[in-house]
Amino acid sequence: MAPAAASATAGKKFPATVLLLYVACAFILILLLASYSPRLQPHAHGRSLHRRLKLHPKSSPSSASSSDAESGGSAGQHQQQHHQHYAASFDPTIAELERRLDDKEWEREHYRLLHGGGDGGEPDDHMKEWEDFLKEEEDLINDDERFNLADRIRALFPKIDAAPQDGFVSLDELTNWNLEQARADQQHRSAREMELYDKNGDGIVSFGAFNALRQESHGEGNMLGFPWWKEEHFNASDANGDGFLDKSEFNDFLNPSDSNNPRIINLLCRQEIRQKDKDGDGKLNFEEYFNGLHDHIHGYDDENADISHIGNITVAKDRFAKLDKDNDGFLSEHELEPVLDKLYLSERYYARQQATHAISEADRDHDGRLTLEEMLENPYTFYGSVYLSDDEDYFHDEFR
Repeated sequence: MAPAAASATAGKKFPATVLLLYVACAFILILLLASYSPRLQPHAHGRSLHRRLKLHPKSSPSSASSSDAESGGSAGQHQQQHHQHYAASFDPTIAELERRLDDKEWEREHYRLLHGGGDGGEPDDHMKEWEDFLKEEEDLINDDERFNLADRIRALFPKIDAAPQDGFVSLDELTNWNLEQARADQQHRSAREMELYDKNGDGIVSFGAFNALRQESHGEGNMLGFPWWKEEHFNASDANGDGFLDKSEFNDFLNPSDSNNPRIINLLCRQEIRQKDKDGDGKLNFEEYFNGLHDHIHGYDDENADISHIGNITVAKDRFAKLDKDNDGFLSEHELEPVLDKLYLSERYYARQQATHAISEADRDHDGRLTLEEMLENPYTFYGSVYLSDDEDYFHDEFR
């Protein structure tokens, strides 16, 4: 009888044991799911706070647009320009919202200067309108149903994959796309700033009108003491030689490092010669080149930069010889043109840096190009995000 009783008892306990095992497995599975943070949930209805997208106004009035133009070309100023640069938004829709925000920031600043404010009191109607705009648009881009990142990338991919349309986004294609967005921002800011000087609204600005208003607010010189805002620069920007700057010429005037105007390019090169030409002969010998330009040029050379070569006289002599096309032992202003983009960092330079960064982050198979799937898996490589909590006055402005 004992074995039969034991068998009956075991039969009764077996279901309870199985139930306990199921409960334990379910608990472990819940823990694993809770600890797993997926890289992308494109159709989720909410994002964690540290991934909340944020709009970034590009500039304050009369500052960012003229930073390049006020540069005297020194290495220190170029470094400062590099740190102050704002990467253009990857998505044209985001870019348009940021331009509108930038305009409202511009208007708010001018309103504050005219009417006071910023004393901690109740916000006036103009301030409230700006704040409401910011909240509404940021709510839009953080709502996955209205602005879904996966859908946005799917829509943009064929526009970026343009030359050739082969199902891959190359470094050059992404660079060109970034450059297109950056130049749209640049032209928008230049057109807005031109309105300050074009008082009669005829679409052109004379040097006299510009200089009178410029001196009224900024004085004669700039922070480096170079006559960058003088008539020589204005005249070089006047491509058709009519004595006025139209919208396109004014954009070149404010952003000379991005201009294709040969007269501006020549002026930039002459400016470098003036600064580094210690003996005043109008050209650079090797010593003047080595002590004044080489390390800066080499530091921004994407293909050949090597930290161990900084200050290396052999490397410097080799580069000097390549630049010295007529082999006369000196560098003229025309011979500096091939490295001008290293001396005055342009939007093309930043667009390529932005593209290189994005590909390094999203290129999972390391073939140097991006598929649609790779971009979908890494959306925050292309969109800026906030890393700290909302009450922190700091946000990480990623390449977008």
